[in-house]
Order: sequence, then structure tokens, then C-alpha cells
Amino acid sequence: MESQTNLAADLARIALQEERLQFDYFTAETAWELGGRLRDAVKARNGAAAIDIQLAGQPLFFLAMLGTTPDNGEWIRRKRNTTLHFHRSSYVVGLRLQQTQTTLSDRYGLSNQNYASHGGSFPIWLKGAGCVGAITVSGLPQREDHGLIVAVLADWLKVPIEGLALDELI
Repeated sequence: MESQTNLAADLARIALQEERLQFDYFTAETAWELGGRLRDAVKARNGAAAIDIQLAGQPLFFLAMLGTTPDNGEWIRRKRNTTLHFHRSSYVVGLRLQQTQTTLSDRYGLSNQNYASHGGSFPIWLKGAGCVGAITVSGLPQREDHGLIVAVLADWLKVPIEGLALDELI
């Protein structure tokens, strides 16, 4: 279990990620290109993951890499539901729950069957419009799922990763 200091530092860093990693526009072509970059990033780590990008409830990209199982698709659905419910990354939701030693079910009445407070889903924020979708990865450890999305988005949006990456992922 992370110390309260580490949790607070991660929560502050993720808030900064969500503030800075916002889009001017997001199209099906954007989803397709980002999905490919995420796949390449997973392959570079010699990993396997399922990747999902949805905009306004519309699936725009999905890939289940060799080495994943249908369970990864279920994790994606549950993590994505959490991001879309809270308009925050699923990892920050999980860290907040860990900080207060509670669960999605106890605090919000959300079922574990449909929601997961594990890292790997990140909100798609359109400047001036808010949260319009989610980018979700399942297959790596949760901190890496989250960090992978952040690194790819930072590169895509040309935002320096220094100061955004969680300490262990720099």
C-alpha cells in the first residue's frame, strides 16, 4: 500500500495530466492514429494489452493484442465506465478510494460488476467542451496502463512529459 504522501503526490500529478492533456479536436482519424501509437508503445515494452477508444459512446478503436483474453475487454468496459462516470482517470478514482480506505460500492453505490477503480482509463477532454470520451488500456499493471496512455497523449499533444509522468514512469 502506498504511503499517504505518495498518494497525495500521485493525485496532484494526475490532476495536472488531466488539465494539460486536452484536445482542440478529436475525430475518428485521431482515435485510429492514437490507437496505433498505443499499440506500438505496448509492443515496445514487450507487453500485450487490449486498447479501446470511445468518443460520445461511439467505439472508434479497439484492439486485443495477441496474449490478451476476453477478460481484458471486461476490464476495459469497467474502467471506461468509471472514467465516463467521474470524468476522471480510473487510476485517480482508485487512488482516492485507497486514500479514504473505501470502495466504489461503499462510497458511491457502484457495482464492481460494471465499474473498476484500477488504472488504465483516461478521459478525452475537449477544450471548452469537457469530457467527451475515454482512452482505455488493459493488460499491463495498472500504473503502467495509466502511464502508457499519458506518455502517448503527451507526445501526440506535444506537451513535455517532464513534470507529468508519475515518478516511477519517467
